[in-house]
Amino acid sequence: LQYNRVWIPDNEEVWQSAEITKNYRAGDRFLHVQLEDGTELNFPVDPAALPPLRNPDILVGENDLTALSYLHEPAVLHN
Repeated sequence: LQYNRVWIPDNEEVWQSAEITKNYRAGDRFLHVQLEDGTELNFPVDPAALPPLRNPDILVGENDLTALSYLHEPAVLHN
């Protein structure tokens, strides 16, 4: 999962985009991510509910939501 981008919940912005900076292994309690502003964060995760993946930039602004690779709340809100 390293270098994949995910959406993590945020109290102020609802969702924040982050890039995974260290490989996640089954059973890890934290996901090591870097937010778009450069902040590094150890985001606590439940292995049964990992954060949703972010769509590639080429799909941002797509008129047809069914064309998105990942269709979930943060993807629809961001689009």
